[in-house]
Amino acid sequence: MKITSKLIASAVLSVFASTATAETELTVYTAVEAEDLARYAEAFNEVHPDITINWVRDSTGIITAKLLAERDNPQADVVWGLAATSLLLLKSEGMLEPYAPAGVEELDPKFVDKGDTPSWVGMDAWVAAVCYNTVEAEKEGLTPPTSWKDLTDPQYAGHLIMPNPNSSGTGFLDVSSWLQMFGEEGGWEYMDALHSNIARYTHSGSKPCKLAAAGEIPIGISFAFRGAKSKAAGAPLEIVVPSEGVGWDMEATAIVAGTDDLEAAQKLVDFSVTRGAMEMYNSGYAVVAMPGVAKPVEHFPEGLLDAMIENDFEFAANNRAAILKEWQSRYDGKSEPKN
Repeated sequence: MKITSKLIASAVLSVFASTATAETELTVYTAVEAEDLARYAEAFNEVHPDITINWVRDSTGIITAKLLAERDNPQADVVWGLAATSLLLLKSEGMLEPYAPAGVEELDPKFVDKGDTPSWVGMDAWVAAVCYNTVEAEKEGLTPPTSWKDLTDPQYAGHLIMPNPNSSGTGFLDVSSWLQMFGEEGGWEYMDALHSNIARYTHSGSKPCKLAAAGEIPIGISFAFRGAKSKAAGAPLEIVVPSEGVGWDMEATAIVAGTDDLEAAQKLVDFSVTRGAMEMYNSGYAVVAMPGVAKPVEHFPEGLLDAMIENDFEFAANNRAAILKEWQSRYDGKSEPKN
């Protein structure tokens, strides 16, 4: 039964309301960075102390696969902070409960599902970038890349890490954007060449940049905010914006169809689009769904927003399974073991 899943402590990171009178529990699946979850729950509980959030956190690909596997017996009430491409897929499977949250009209329209009643609403956007450790690169005699195609240069062999798109939303936006920028044939040819230089594929989108920041690898394909955050902490990183353009995706929120706690779920989605929530997202992302809220993020690379491609989310969602199957058949041999 659904209530059983909420008691499996090994799978759930729980952030309890500060009051002992909590009446409702919501199981919320998320791919948001783990260190941010407590502050989101705390802010929500200031308004709704009677609702406890039980977070189930993993990478985008794992959460998406988990939701699809539970299609006939949903375990989550809300999906918070999952890639919009994943939510489009879930919508096509009839797995989302349409809901127009209070204040949705204040959001940039491109962050809102196009249905008559939206099935999901966006929170923020994350953007691909390359994290380049200047100290480690100098030790290896490397020169800084300026483009995606530069990364296929033999000088980078064994010095490059990127996320596995089957488990990482960042990895998937990279792959889908390369297929859009270079065409299907050219995209796979590019990834074949890139694969020759890859040391390994991680199951986290932030890990390649974290590893580069720690000096464990000179170059990590990751996302821009992770690089900015590591650079602000003192890591010797340059954040490279490839000249061909960069892929991106949105974090978004939706209600899972069939939830037993619809009213509480709606309150959480209402909170997700408030100005206060947007200000919290801006501490981690330079682009948020509500215009006029975002403030500059320290060390965020210049020109990145202009480099964002015209992302075809429908292409990415509709072809997700085929793209991932093809990628796995070609490159999965260099993936890290899954936890």
